[in-house]
Amino acid sequence: MVSFLVSILALVLGYLVYGRFVDRVFGPDPLRPTPAVSKADGVDYIALPTWKVYMIQFLNIAGTGPIFGAIMGAKFGPASYLWIVFGCIFAGAVHDYMCGMLSVRHGGAGFPELVGQYLGQRTKKVMLVFSIVLLLLVGTVFVYSPALILGDVAGDGSRTSIMLWVGAIFLYYVVATLLPIDKLIGKVYPVFAFALLFMAAALMVCLFVKWPSLPEIWDGLGGWSEQAGLKDQPIFPCLFITIACGAISGFHATQSPLMARCIQNEKLGRPVFYGSMITEGLVALIWAAVSSWFFFDGGAAEVGSDLGAAAPTVVTKVSENWLGLLGGILAILGVVAAPITSGDTAFRSARLIIADFLHLEQKKLHSRLWIALPLFVGSAFLLWYNIADANGFNTIWRYFGWSNQTLAVFMLWTATVYLYLRNPGKAYYLITLLPALFMSAVCVTFILVDKIGLRLPQELAPWFGLGTVLVAAFLWWRWAAKH
Repeated sequence: MVSFLVSILALVLGYLVYGRFVDRVFGPDPLRPTPAVSKADGVDYIALPTWKVYMIQFLNIAGTGPIFGAIMGAKFGPASYLWIVFGCIFAGAVHDYMCGMLSVRHGGAGFPELVGQYLGQRTKKVMLVFSIVLLLLVGTVFVYSPALILGDVAGDGSRTSIMLWVGAIFLYYVVATLLPIDKLIGKVYPVFAFALLFMAAALMVCLFVKWPSLPEIWDGLGGWSEQAGLKDQPIFPCLFITIACGAISGFHATQSPLMARCIQNEKLGRPVFYGSMITEGLVALIWAAVSSWFFFDGGAAEVGSDLGAAAPTVVTKVSENWLGLLGGILAILGVVAAPITSGDTAFRSARLIIADFLHLEQKKLHSRLWIALPLFVGSAFLLWYNIADANGFNTIWRYFGWSNQTLAVFMLWTATVYLYLRNPGKAYYLITLLPALFMSAVCVTFILVDKIGLRLPQELAPWFGLGTVLVAAFLWWRWAAKH
């Protein structure tokens, strides 16, 4: 528990100290009109209250990643604490802040537009396709995973029951994608946010009361995954792909521009963008601690489960056992709300990215519909493949994890170029360059050694990572020398 408490303190201090430093480096201008004011259209560009913008941003980015990812990542032992803390403070929160504030400075531009501005038009076209594919994957997995939990809670995990829940969630996605952002999303998100934050707070209180004997950082970082039943998954790079949203996630680059179009003042960037990522890190940290108890301190047997339990099962078993009936319902509602409230904005982001690329206004419903309809058809096809193939969901999830982190790599490089061009005589660009180099190494190494990639010998993973860093650093040096 000591490592857990120190990690919580580190995240809070990270927001107060490093978050302030990052904010000062960017230099928000409180007198500059934001897109919510200068481009107000009553649909996507709407000035919302700060607390509501923060809630929506938090729920947009808090999908199943900080919960399911933290549960699976906890099998790697105390290393999960280190990645959540350092990844969140120095990579994820910086990533979200820079994406959100760059969007504000560029009239609410989406992720591909920002990439095109600083990495070139060819890269922009690649990222346009990449972003749409990722958002379809997000929408798909964030339909299916909450449907599994709801089916389990209802006591009927049959395929028919799951399909009914999938249909209900999908119908909500269609409505949320088409309506103005303040009509549905702006009204239901505070309720979902309460459920998610209640879940995290309640579980943390239970941890303090139970005070379990959790693995500590000084107990060693290796060997835990074998105890938890993982095979052929080395900490590097697998941990850094498994725990995504709780540390750094490229999906957030598609979500931050949504709130960049609703924020009223640039000075609110740190609490909205950096702060919401730190909050998500806290949620991930709590679930990592709970899962450490589940896997390494007899928790699985205590709640009537086993070490091979899937992440949704861990959620339901722990919530019902620790929090009772009412608390368990609220906790599970929070876990269900998290992916649903990311899935709907995934489709919304995809619609806006396509509209920006085609220069189509989105005030009229039919303009929104003809872009959104093909997205829903594509997601329906992925859902059909997901349910028809026993391994379909796992395959989709692994590709989602890798593509998610790869998207973050491009956003970090975009921010690095921006900071360098703005202050070429100063080393401010290091705040994004260092995480960009590290995440480049993670993504390249993962696709080389994982079973969804080239399946090269895992013993070479550290060398692949080092080689990627050296090559990327050399290419950056050459580019910077020319500018």
